[in-house]
Amino acid sequence: MPHPHPSRRAVLTTAAATTAALAGTIPAAAARGSSPTAADSRRIREVIRRMGLEEKVGQLFVMRIYGSSATDPDPADVAANQSEIGVANAAELIAKYHVGGIIYFAWAHNTQNPDQIADLSNGIQRAALAQATPVPMFISTDQEQGAVERIGAPATTFAGGMALGANGSPGDARTAARVIGTELAAMGVNQNYSPVSDVNINPANPVIGVRSFGADPQAVATLAAAQVKGYQSAGIASTAKHFPGHGDTGTDSHFALPIITHTLEQWQQIDAPPFRAAIAAGIDSIMTAHILVPALDDSGDPATLSHPILTGILREQLGYDGLVVTDSLGMEGVREKYGDDRVPVLALKAGADQLLNPPLLDVAYQGVLDAVKSGELTEERIEVSLTRILGLKFRNGLFADPYVTHAGVRRSVGTRSHLATADRVTDRGITLLTNDAGLLPFPRRSHRDLLVVGADPAAPSGTGGPPTAVLAKAFSELGHPAQALSTGTAPSQAVIDQAVAAAQGKDAVIVATYNVTAAAPEQIALVTALTATGVPVVQLAIRNPYDIAYLPPVAASLAGYGWTDVTLRAAARVIAGTVRPTGRLPVAVPRADDPATALYPIGYGLRY
Repeated sequence: MPHPHPSRRAVLTTAAATTAALAGTIPAAAARGSSPTAADSRRIREVIRRMGLEEKVGQLFVMRIYGSSATDPDPADVAANQSEIGVANAAELIAKYHVGGIIYFAWAHNTQNPDQIADLSNGIQRAALAQATPVPMFISTDQEQGAVERIGAPATTFAGGMALGANGSPGDARTAARVIGTELAAMGVNQNYSPVSDVNINPANPVIGVRSFGADPQAVATLAAAQVKGYQSAGIASTAKHFPGHGDTGTDSHFALPIITHTLEQWQQIDAPPFRAAIAAGIDSIMTAHILVPALDDSGDPATLSHPILTGILREQLGYDGLVVTDSLGMEGVREKYGDDRVPVLALKAGADQLLNPPLLDVAYQGVLDAVKSGELTEERIEVSLTRILGLKFRNGLFADPYVTHAGVRRSVGTRSHLATADRVTDRGITLLTNDAGLLPFPRRSHRDLLVVGADPAAPSGTGGPPTAVLAKAFSELGHPAQALSTGTAPSQAVIDQAVAAAQGKDAVIVATYNVTAAAPEQIALVTALTATGVPVVQLAIRNPYDIAYLPPVAASLAGYGWTDVTLRAAARVIAGTVRPTGRLPVAVPRADDPATALYPIGYGLRY
């Protein structure tokens, strides 16, 4: 059932010159962002004519690879690649499987620092352009910001989707995407799997949550369209996800197959608007969801494998003819019903173009080859998707010059201007929910001795440390000396006692809470014990904004929607009073004892 409050991308090498000659030499600036021309179509057909079937099929796959170098990764990464993929490095991956794209992950050691990322990207492109049919690569990542962020500092980081929803400004959303896109492009990343376009109307959603702009379909649509324009104005491909809408589920599709029970009318009203808006904004690619939506297809197949959804609705009804990329084929939500050899075949039959990160590439690749050889898939069908893939590579200038430089990294990545923009945009999303004791803002020219306690979830590499430490440092730099004490998401009684003792003599305690629920009462016990000391308590929700519904009354409560440095510093500025709170809830906060009733509605937010 839907929740009752449906509140939201140098030097051109010899290999590259060969590619440009094959494609027809065109200036990179003219190629990016332009519509396909008749000349482009002829060049695409010529590239395809030179390909064998194995190359055509390989271009459809986007694959992970371990290591920070395309040809010389660390021994441990070589071992991981050989174990999982049967190759030693990215260059071997491209030579063996002819893949059309590689996806970067921090855990795969792809994203250690901007110069390294640029070098890896260049190495991948050199390997791709050294093949018999030289075709530049899509290099992608999930740089949503906030909860899902593959590249951290010194690159510029913004708060995530829900914080932008609380900010509410399409201009700020577009600016954030343009900055992120500009920095990705400087590092050689030319396809970003963002923005998340799911309408998160279920507070219990375990996989979307703060990745979404919010629970109001039209607000999500407006911000999604703004980010599409921002990313693509920076010369990279943007990806709206997860079609047909992953916002109302209590199941994580990484581990199981969720069912969305929306009627067709509810889907049209709640889930469809952001994707319609993204298409109208000229979105380059749309990512599928591994979810069941019986009202759209009652076959029992997930949307990724559904012809009625990907072709009937997305292509025919919504009129979308851009790239369709699957969500990761290693997720259990798409593997429950069919084998890993069948999943990519069925995704192509449904209408997908790019096959993302299969668990066993040899099985998936051979599965598609076998389907073509048996006649289940035609070579013409493969070429339809290949034409879309090559067309976007042409339009985004990759055939003209796919390379980046360290000088370009220095000009674009983590600049003072970009960092200042991120601070301003993030400031405007911090939401003040309660201030009953009038504690905030802290008086000017009068310091407060503070204790910062709470949860310390893992943050991206390159951050300043655990959230409590980042908050304490931020307060101290603002003139309010602060001690940090990490109590975790499930503090023991001994840890609670330690926090209570540390609070003695402080002017206020800042508690960072993280996804508080009645089923896990330890954080509730911590806040309860701290309020009993008589020291004013300020509670800051550093992920979902629903925590306040489960907690005892505190002096003040805020929603930050994230726990990366940029958000924590913004929250400190608001609490200290150097920035006024302007954020408004982009989702409703339901009562803990009556989830059908809003404790705080969409649009709520205090000022001072």
